[in-house]
Amino acid sequence: VSNVAAVLRGSDPELQDEYVVYTAHLDHDGVGAPEDGDEIYNGAYDNAMGVSLMLEVARLFAGAEERPRRSILFLAVAAEEKGLLGAEYFAHQPTVPIESLVANVNLDMPLFLYPLADVTAFGEEHSSLAGPVARAATAAGFQLTPDPMPEEVIFIRSDQYPFVQQGIPALFFVPGMQSSDPNVDGEAVLMDFLTQHYHTPSDDLSRPVDWDSAERFALANHRLGLEIANQTERPSWNEGDFFGEKFGR
Repeated sequence: VSNVAAVLRGSDPELQDEYVVYTAHLDHDGVGAPEDGDEIYNGAYDNAMGVSLMLEVARLFAGAEERPRRSILFLAVAAEEKGLLGAEYFAHQPTVPIESLVANVNLDMPLFLYPLADVTAFGEEHSSLAGPVARAATAAGFQLTPDPMPEEVIFIRSDQYPFVQQGIPALFFVPGMQSSDPNVDGEAVLMDFLTQHYHTPSDDLSRPVDWDSAERFALANHRLGLEIANQTERPSWNEGDFFGEKFGR
């Protein structure tokens, strides 16, 4: 399976050779141990939903009357489930100069199992991307919730991390655990998915989807990328940040 990339060219002659990169992995687990007679591990949420969101963001950019100042690179990466291999390959063999990549926004298993009240951006505390992601969340009607499980170190566990290792500020942007429906315990529903359906054949089209939340999340992703692309200054690591000190260019 190959990585698949597409570029929407920016409008600013001075910035169009810089890129905001959206990523989503296109693989899942294929055929595996049967469960209730089903051996196909569909990956509807992990990560067909992430790829679909990225394509919707691409559609919003392509259909706009004005192009962003910077270019936008949409990258569907392979073999995430095998160890971030597609993202790792691209980070070391990019199709554009690595120094031209200004930021990465990663979409991996966005869950819309209930009406969303909040979103989380893993990694936002490390760079100047905190401002744009907070404004994007607010504009879409979401609360931006800090990392609810810092002990899991999720920022280094999806396709954004190979970009971080190349010194590129990044976010892993996901729906949060809070439901806007007071009769639904969002965290309980999410944990049920993780224990009963994550990496099983039942991650399929029978899973519920709150489409209004998905639409708002797509709009938040588009606004986030648009602000990054239109800023005159490229994103930067926070002063003294661990990742910036270790990997920053």
